[in-house]
Amino acid sequence: MAGQDSGKTAPCKLGFTWGGAVQSPPMEERNQTFRAKDGGVALRTWRDRLRQVLAFEAGGLVLITPPFSWASGAPVLDSLGLLALLALIAALWNALYNTVFDRLEARLAGRRADLRPPSWRIVHALGFEGGLLFLTLPLIVAWTGLGWLEALVADLGLALAYTVYAYVFNWCYDRLFPIGPDQGE
Repeated sequence: MAGQDSGKTAPCKLGFTWGGAVQSPPMEERNQTFRAKDGGVALRTWRDRLRQVLAFEAGGLVLITPPFSWASGAPVLDSLGLLALLALIAALWNALYNTVFDRLEARLAGRRADLRPPSWRIVHALGFEGGLLFLTLPLIVAWTGLGWLEALVADLGLALAYTVYAYVFNWCYDRLFPIGPDQGE
């Protein structure tokens, strides 16, 4: 402890040991440390959520536009225009969906988003993409002139690509930017 030299290490509430190696506390202890108002689990701040959404959409445009352009035969700039509009819709949906999902998860499972297990990450990604498909299919039909079935195939291709991307991106984001004790909306 501060000011004492007992020769022993004193564990800190965050799982570190003073004078020793970093230790990771059990998940429940980490949850106890970061309690906030939503079911007692800390959530991301709006500033953090905005950074997450902007990074997700920018990365998606960079990664998905070239293969979409190649697969659709549309020029890159036309594909970029459509995908940018879809990204705007997706960004708004992303902010709403992630906030609601995180709050429900906190209340029902008592868990923070950055501690979400792989099975729930799959549920999270599929739910996001399913809702986005519902929102974007009419736009793809109107923008491209494709029939509903062709537009559905194109949208499903985008949804599949973004589902994989969403899983990887959100896992990486949660590791790079864990929810800290000073967060909590």
